[in-house]
Amino acid sequence: MSSDMQVFKLPDLGEGLTEAELVNWLVAVGDEIVVDQPIAEVETAKSMVEVPSPYAGTVAELHGEAGQTLDVGKPLISIARAGAGSGSPAAAAPAALSSGIEASPAVDAAAETYRTEEKAGSGNVLIGYGTPGGATGGRTRPRKASVAVVDRPAEPVLEPAVAGTRIPGKLSAVISPLVRKMARDHGVSLDAIEGSGASGLIMRRDVEAAISAPEAPVAAAPIAEAPAVASAAAGAVDGRTGLAVSARTPVRGVRKAVAANMTKSRSEIPEATVWVDVDATALLEMRAELKKRAPHDTPGLLAFIARFVTAGLKKYPALNTRFETAADGSQEIVGFEGINLGFAAQTDRGLVVPSVRNAHGMSARELDAEIRRLTAVARDGKATPTELGSGTFTLNNYGVFGVDGSAAIINYPEVAMLGVGRIIDKPWVVNGELAVRKVTELTLAFDHRVCDGETAAGFLRYVADAIENPGGALADM
Repeated sequence: MSSDMQVFKLPDLGEGLTEAELVNWLVAVGDEIVVDQPIAEVETAKSMVEVPSPYAGTVAELHGEAGQTLDVGKPLISIARAGAGSGSPAAAAPAALSSGIEASPAVDAAAETYRTEEKAGSGNVLIGYGTPGGATGGRTRPRKASVAVVDRPAEPVLEPAVAGTRIPGKLSAVISPLVRKMARDHGVSLDAIEGSGASGLIMRRDVEAAISAPEAPVAAAPIAEAPAVASAAAGAVDGRTGLAVSARTPVRGVRKAVAANMTKSRSEIPEATVWVDVDATALLEMRAELKKRAPHDTPGLLAFIARFVTAGLKKYPALNTRFETAADGSQEIVGFEGINLGFAAQTDRGLVVPSVRNAHGMSARELDAEIRRLTAVARDGKATPTELGSGTFTLNNYGVFGVDGSAAIINYPEVAMLGVGRIIDKPWVVNGELAVRKVTELTLAFDHRVCDGETAAGFLRYVADAIENPGGALADM
């Protein structure tokens, strides 16, 4: 490839994600672009983001079409350098990245080792971050059905944290998620590999050597058959049911992330569920009175319940924890100095759970404003990985779907989720008399490893009592 051509590879968009779906190109072949100009919209398992160009010049080639899933580290766009052919020294150097991060000498050395080992060239590893050196574009190849892995340089931002915890021969001795993916797809155990990199770092060459071992063909056989299964056309007759297949929908993006998270939750968490019917009449009357005084500044019902939840979690902190199992089999319950309250939000891209950070310090009005903001950005697909992945407890209002209760799946790696059903008129005994009241159902799913039923029931009863007597509860908070 000409030295005047710069190839920008799809960067790691955060959270160690290994692929993204190309939603839309924002530039076309022949366009003149500048540094940091958005060139494409891509959707990951976390959110939809715009990818900016680290180079200036003329768009020469677009590597992919809308709807295609691209691997991190694969070519995304080829750009002819601005002023190519002018013979000026300035034209011979790549356009500078708009922002960078000063890494320590140890981190720079690790990144350089990684670049040399993988021959991946430079390019962004996170949007707006870069690695030194010029681009070394390789020839473009069409995407194959079989797994193709191209490692990227080590991430300067994440490397210091990883470097201090590497254990040679263990999973923690792998920086690149793509190396892990390569090993997983070929049935190779990383525990059995002795890393050849610095500090026992497992490199791509180590995994390739393990794959080429005599037992590798057996492990790789299912992968070779997968494309044929996946490519079965709609309209074919299903062997089990005898019915024609009407459609095949790839599981990707948010749906893929939700599927993986829910499967992990069900397989790892021994959950239990408790529930209670609650008279919400007083809460509805209190909100109606507040709305008369301030029609445009009254928190929604979910914000009031969120306020009761954060107060309840302070009283029963076991439900605001995380259960961790270390590599050596030891287990810990991790507590937190604060509460990040997640809430389920239905979007066109699927169900996501943005979280209100430091919710324990917010009033009902502040919670309402943040819930509304996060709902809007989530539905627009603009929520950040931090906003979608930092919760410590989830509040799920499934009453909006017209149902009373749910056997909810806990949002892994959290340990509990509170669900709120629809509020409807029901007969209720008040002071010994039968009356019609506004009743809802609260359902708490919890990880039985972190607490017993007494704790879960105590928390649920606390929230229920606050809903039934909101004035007194808010006065005590």
